[in-house]
Amino acid sequence: MDLDAIDRKIIYELQRNARISITDLARRVGLSKTPVAARIRALEESGLIAGYRAMLSPIKLGLSHITYVEVRLSDTREAALSKFNAAVATVPAIEECYMIAGNFDYLLKVRTRDIAEYRRVMGDQLSSLPFVHSTSSFVAMEAVVESAAVSL
Repeated sequence: MDLDAIDRKIIYELQRNARISITDLARRVGLSKTPVAARIRALEESGLIAGYRAMLSPIKLGLSHITYVEVRLSDTREAALSKFNAAVATVPAIEECYMIAGNFDYLLKVRTRDIAEYRRVMGDQLSSLPFVHSTSSFVAMEAVVESAAVSL
């Protein structure tokens, strides 16, 4: 989808505050309300804007401990990958999971209350995921850049 400068401004403002009123958004991007609403609708219909959601503060929820986990599987055939993918989606502490091209197969972002809870999650859930051969854990000390927004 080709985006012009106005579309980019609309997306930028919506990423900052999806609850902004059409009136305020129109003022910020320099258009009237009707064309701004039409542009938002077009961005939604195209699938570029995939939805809106409430973003909760993990810190306020007491989930300040982040560990990145490299996972190596014992089997990387399609059936094994599918079973691992389905199982990993059932572990609430796994915030993100990526299949990796490299020295390991998956990278997990695991969020827990503290190191003791992480240890329980590792022992009870992560280690027992299908086809897990080995793991390596890396504890994050500080979030330097953290954003759910995509830059255009």
